[in-house]
This record gives sequence, C-alpha cells and structure tokens, in this order.
Amino acid sequence: MAVKPLYLAGTFRKTNKTVAIKNPYDDAVVAEVAQAGKKEIDRAIQAATDSFPETRSMEPFERKRVLDRCVLGMKDRAEEFAKTLTLENGKTIREARGEVARAISTFEFAASLSWSTEGEAYDGGITEASRGRRILVRRFPIGPISAIAPFNFPLNLAAHKIAPAIAVGCPVVLKPASKTPLSSLLFCEILHETNWPKGAFSCLPCDRDAGQMLVEDERIKLLSFTGSPAVGWQMKKDAGKKKVVLELGGNAALIIDRGEHDWDRIIERMVTGAFYQCGQSCISVQRIYVHEDIYNEVKKRFVEAAQKLIVGDPLKEATSMGPLIDQKNSDRISEWIQEAEEQGATVLTGNRAQGTVMQPTVMEHVGGDAKLETEEVFGPVANLHKVSSIAEATARVNDSKFGLQLGVFSNNFDSIQYIFNHCDVGGVIVNDVPSYRVDHMPYGGIKDSGLGREGIKYAMRDMTEEKAMVYFSHF
Repeated sequence: MAVKPLYLAGTFRKTNKTVAIKNPYDDAVVAEVAQAGKKEIDRAIQAATDSFPETRSMEPFERKRVLDRCVLGMKDRAEEFAKTLTLENGKTIREARGEVARAISTFEFAASLSWSTEGEAYDGGITEASRGRRILVRRFPIGPISAIAPFNFPLNLAAHKIAPAIAVGCPVVLKPASKTPLSSLLFCEILHETNWPKGAFSCLPCDRDAGQMLVEDERIKLLSFTGSPAVGWQMKKDAGKKKVVLELGGNAALIIDRGEHDWDRIIERMVTGAFYQCGQSCISVQRIYVHEDIYNEVKKRFVEAAQKLIVGDPLKEATSMGPLIDQKNSDRISEWIQEAEEQGATVLTGNRAQGTVMQPTVMEHVGGDAKLETEEVFGPVANLHKVSSIAEATARVNDSKFGLQLGVFSNNFDSIQYIFNHCDVGGVIVNDVPSYRVDHMPYGGIKDSGLGREGIKYAMRDMTEEKAMVYFSHF
C-alpha cells in the first residue's frame, strides 16, 4: 500500500514514520499516512511566518478567487470526498455526502465575505479638544494560525478554520485528527492548484507530542481547536499570549413542551438529532425533557422509531447508522450504560454492541450522578426525563457543566422566551433539535463547552485585529 504523503508548505512529502488509518466498521487498513515530527512542524510554522507578508497583501478578489477554486475542486470530487470520509470515519455514505456539501457551503460563505471585512469610520469631534478629528477603523489579519481539527467532522470542521483564514489573509498550519487525516489531505490536492502562496498552508498528521508545538510556538498568533474539554482547556493554559478559540464538548438537551404537535416531524428530528453519525456530535441529543402530559406519547413513538433504524455497513445506501470511531469508545459507552442501570436506570431499547457497531439506545430514569447524564456520551444514547413545567426543564438543562446548544419544541411564545432568557447555552434552536447548525451562524458555547464562536464571519473577526487611524481635517 502506497504511503499517503503529508503536505508541508506547498510540497507533498513522505517521512520515515507512518501510521495506518483503519476503517472503524471492519478495522481494515485503508491507508498508510506519513507522520510529521517536530522538524516538519517547525518548518511549516516558519513557512507560514515567512508567507504572511504575501497573504496579508493579497487583494480581496485574489483571496476570493482562491476560495472559489476550492469550491469548484470540491464539487468536482465530491463523491471521492464522501467515500473517503466514510472509510476513515465510519459515518454513512449519505451522512458523508452531507458533510461534503456543508464543507463546500463553508467555502462559499467565506468567498462571499472575503471582500467585506468589517470596518467603520466616524467623527472624532465629540469633545472640544478633538474638534476636526476623524477616525477610521480597519481589521487586519492576525498572522499564522494553527488549526487542530476533530475526527467527527474531519472535513467541514477543518474547513471552518481554513476558509475564514484564507478569506482574511492568514496562513494556516492544520493538524487533522489522528484517526481521520485522509479528507484533509485530499483537500490539499485542491488547494495546491490555486494561487494561495505555497508556504501559507500545511497539513501535518502527527502525534500529540509533536502537535504541542502548534499550541506553544510564539510564531503562531491564534490557536483554533475543536475537541475534548480536557485537552482544550489544557491547550489554553499552554498557549501563552496567542489568541485561543475553543469549540469543545456538549451534553445537548431537548425540551418538549405540552400542547398540540406534529408528532411525525418531532420524532423524525429527535431520531436524527440523537443518532445521526452514531451520536458522535457535540450537539447530539442526549438529554430529553418532556412535559408529563405528553411523556408517554413521546416515549412510545421515539422508541419505536429508534428500533426501525438500520445499523451496519456505512457504505450501503440503506444504512441509517454506522459504527463508532473505535472499540475504546464502544466499550466506554457500554460501561456507562451499565453504571446507569446499576443506579436504577431503565433501557427502553438498544444497549447492544458488536465491536464498534452499537444499536441506538433510549434510556429513562437515568440518575443525576450517572456519567450518561453528566458527561458527554458522544454515542447513540438518549435519556428521557419527565418534567412538570418549563421552569423545571430549564433548571435541569442548566444543571450541567456544559452549555453548547439547546432545542425546544413549543407553540407557546412565553415558554420560548423564558427558555431563551434563562438557559445557559450558546444557542437555542426553536422547534427543532439542538443538533441543527447552519455554517454561517455563530456557533459555540459557554462553561466547559468552549470559548469564542465559530461561523465564518465570527471566525474572521477572531483572525483579525482592529487598528484605528485618527486624522485631523483642517479644511
């Protein structure tokens, strides 16, 4: 099997160290990938530093042209990207096609904003002493960026770091997730054919020890990390003076208020939110708070719908849910379910795993101390809870160290306003599940869920700094 080279400052290179990338479904080796060491990372950071004067000087139309070329290249190879994602990540082929479409949209959003970097101009004459002054404020690119991407959306969440950086003129050194580097390396082939300066982008699969350079090196001016809270907050401590953006974990909740509902739509969205991509999403539906008047109806319909999902080979078009990323996570989730049962929880359906393939699981009576309730499951498990009021549901949502997104189904505007005003989360999705995200919205959380916001416009702000010019008009 030929070794897949890494991408170092515009050149595809092999190294003395390789790692096998395995299909999570059947453990088959799908590629051997070259690994970067500290020497390669140092070269990439220096190349990014050296290329910054060129990228910051590019005109908006030049940056937009690069992004447009990326869009065309990804569209031309969309099915190749989708199959690559399925093989390295285990998501179903339909889910993979959805991620490719989103990544394309992410670059399209960035292209549309590349020539509209925010700025302002206003009179400075608010006091006698500043009579005749005018103030111009512009945003300028911050410098080289280190981007560390996760395994669950290896293409689109890398795109959320790369596309806005190109839009504002910042070089990027990307570390893809160790288990899923293939889609990012495939993207390198597309970017390589554009006019983006060759030293201004590197994609370096590496271990955590080598990757620590991307956290600590002072030549890097912004660290953008998506991953686990424990790793992310430690990175923030290690990052020194650079800016840090963290998109971390979640324990997403859904509130279903009493009243008349379109049950078919609600249940379909609940199933998607809980079991899409085998629950491996930080906004996967994990805790579900249902008003007691409709609890039994929701429970019956949700369990029946979960039992109809087709679980298995992710390359088959009919498959609804593929495998978890690895055996370690499958074992962990099974242990958490067992712990909850020992504390009095009930399994309504699921709790069966064969290797990395786990059946969609619905629980009730999960105690407040169980890991299934307090931690991020990152797997196909959803917990049902009965509540007597919106106030109770809101309080239980807030009883979490996480605060990413919340979903609510309600026809009562007062309930919706109460939830929006009182729930400690980064976003509230009304009449849909918390798993909804469109790629230009502000996205991020509070508490252990992160620091800052993603979304193209918001990432562009983080990747730029304001500079003011005050001038005196004597006319």
